[in-house]
Amino acid sequence: QVQLVESGGGLVQAGGSLRLSCAASGRTFSTMGWYRQAPGKQRELVATITNGGSTNYADSVRGRFTISRDNDKNTVYLQMNSLKPEDTAVYYCKGSVSLALAYWGRGTQVTVSS
Repeated sequence: QVQLVESGGGLVQAGGSLRLSCAASGRTFSTMGWYRQAPGKQRELVATITNGGSTNYADSVRGRFTISRDNDKNTVYLQMNSLKPEDTAVYYCKGSVSLALAYWGRGTQVTVSS
């Protein structure tokens, strides 16, 4: 059974930091990523990382967020610094096997107060 379990969300003041973790089990993924969905908005890409370490970031988080992964632990991380109220959302972990096959975690809430 394939599972992705996010952790590390919470409530933080603007300017603060949080570190999200996503532990995968059941298989490995070529690309892992973080997405977020704010109330009333569509889910959007935050950052992705390949198993070779290549990264991609949304313009809105570049320079503030850092994605990393530990292939031995099958875990991906998202270090979020200089958080803003507009970063408030449910953050989802995604593991991609191919363009046609991907798995999602259930999400973790991040709330940034002003």
